[in-house]
Amino acid sequence: MNDSAIPRRRVSVVFPTYNERDNIAPLIREVLRHTPADTEVIVVDDDSPDGTWKIVEEMQQGLPNLRLIHRTSERGLTSALRAGIAAAAGEVVVWADCDFSMPPAKVEDLLAEIEKGADAAVGSRFVEGGGVRIIHGSGDTLMAYLMSRTLNRFIRRVLGRDFYDYTSGFIAVRKRVLDRIPLRGGYGEYFIDLVHRARKMGFVVVESPYLCVERRSGTGKTGQKFGDFLRKGWKYVWLTVKLRFTKIRKATDKGAT
Repeated sequence: MNDSAIPRRRVSVVFPTYNERDNIAPLIREVLRHTPADTEVIVVDDDSPDGTWKIVEEMQQGLPNLRLIHRTSERGLTSALRAGIAAAAGEVVVWADCDFSMPPAKVEDLLAEIEKGADAAVGSRFVEGGGVRIIHGSGDTLMAYLMSRTLNRFIRRVLGRDFYDYTSGFIAVRKRVLDRIPLRGGYGEYFIDLVHRARKMGFVVVESPYLCVERRSGTGKTGQKFGDFLRKGWKYVWLTVKLRFTKIRKATDKGAT
């Protein structure tokens, strides 16, 4: 990537990890190939039993811009992202899943959208040019796709049809947006909340297509059974309905929520 694409701007990439020891090292190296030279990578690990955090510790010896937050008493995706965002020095914060399902090369496209003026750029599976590669026999890939597709159809009906991937989890966003909109929620519902509130507050949120692929190694966290869909999906539905009836002021308004 051309280092001048984001002049005088430091980018922070946050990776929340749990049992990703086989993915984390190549993922860090790959994302650094597609971001400016002064990019910092922050890994927030929830004391992974497989020693993911140990791999990151070893890599720090050769990568001065690699930081590790090793959490031993707190768990959860949203809280891990909040910790990474709070530690980030960048004016732009990027995060993604740590299994290569969200190709690191696509970070370039997200940062390009920020450079063009967007406040947030979302990697989208459901706009033209995006998609999900379903692997035969991969219940993880199939369930994630079905869950996301079904939920997004519902969310679009309730919150607005002019946005397509409310459950992406792949984003580049200006830090000042996150200062105004702290992440809320226990799992993936935080992303619905962030996107909806940002748009309602008047921030420019765009979608950039990407092809979601199967994870490179390890086991997914979405779940592979219908019960997993119900257990997590109802939270997304409840939040969507709640947001529909929540008044959100423009970012320029005093006391905006």
